[in-house]
Order: sequence, then C-alpha cells, then structure tokens
Amino acid sequence: MIKIGITGGIGSGKSVVASLFQLLGVPVYIADEESKRLTNQSMTIRRQLIAHYGEAIYTAEGLNKPLLAAKIFQDPAQRRIVNGIIHPEVKHHFEAWAAQQETPLCAIESAILFESGFDQVVDTHLMVYAPKALRIERATARDAASREAIQQRIESQMADEEKRELADHLIYNDNQQPLIPQVTALIAHLTAKGNTF
Repeated sequence: MIKIGITGGIGSGKSVVASLFQLLGVPVYIADEESKRLTNQSMTIRRQLIAHYGEAIYTAEGLNKPLLAAKIFQDPAQRRIVNGIIHPEVKHHFEAWAAQQETPLCAIESAILFESGFDQVVDTHLMVYAPKALRIERATARDAASREAIQQRIESQMADEEKRELADHLIYNDNQQPLIPQVTALIAHLTAKGNTF
C-alpha cells in the first residue's frame, strides 16, 4: 500500500481534494479532526497535558480549549511542548489506521504535514496549490474572517515555496485547471506504481 500525505495552505482546497480522494475510493485520515478527538480521548495525551498545565486543562466536556489557547497563543516554546505531546499520538494512530486499510492507496490530510513530522509516515507527498490572492478570498468567505486575520494565518504557516520544494506531486486548485482529472490521473499513477512493488 502507498500512503499519501495531502497538504496545502489555508484556502488552498486540500479538504476538497481529500474529499475527491475519498469519493474515488481512497480512504483519507483527516489529521485535524483525529487530533481533536485524540486530545479528548487519549489517556496518554491527557496525562501529559495535565502534567504540564494542571487539572484545569480538562473540563467535564473535554479539553479546556480557551485555557490551552491562552498558554500557547504567543509562546512558541509552549506550542512546541503541546505539539510534542499530541503529534506523536496522532502519528501512531494514523499508522494503526493505515495498517487496517485494504486498498492500494490511503492518505492523511494535514495542513502541517511537514511541520508535524507526519511526512515521515507516508510514502509520497502531495501539495494542493492555489495562488495566495485566491486563498485569501476563499478563506475570508469560508471563515467570515478579515483579510488581515487570514493574512496572519497564512504568514504563520510554512511558505508555499517551501512546501512545493518538499512535495512529490502538485495539484493546482487555481480555478483554471479542473481538479477531478488531476486527482484521477494521480490516483491512477500511484496505483500503477504500487502494483509494481
């Protein structure tokens, strides 16, 4: 089986591409959703977060998101600690999930594929690319956020140029090139490649 890492910046359309993979029979692990679920359910994560931040980091409903956000918002060192607790658990969970799939391909979708180290547990990396102006336009419409807020979020992520250097495959979601033919061609290519192992 070939494991694909799908990534892209805010507003690039990586979730749309991940949905197309799913529709075309490729199971996709959505890292952001699973990360949130594991942060509430994994005793390993819970124990470590409580050890760092005290019992108040969890409420009866689950993770105390406002408290955690306040701790890590402008403190890169604290953010690294939290990521160092959560990302390894998500990685292990993805690997266990991937081992249960019975398809020639499976994928993980993550905005922080390279930053999190999730790139190390896949065989190939796919970046969904869109021009910055289009990404800002999409994200402001989707999130009902200001252009300035979206711009800040873009600047806090790894630059597209860096991701492009690290990616093995590119899919253009630029409103010029249709997505479905690009996705089907890539799936066909990777399936054929997988069959040659």
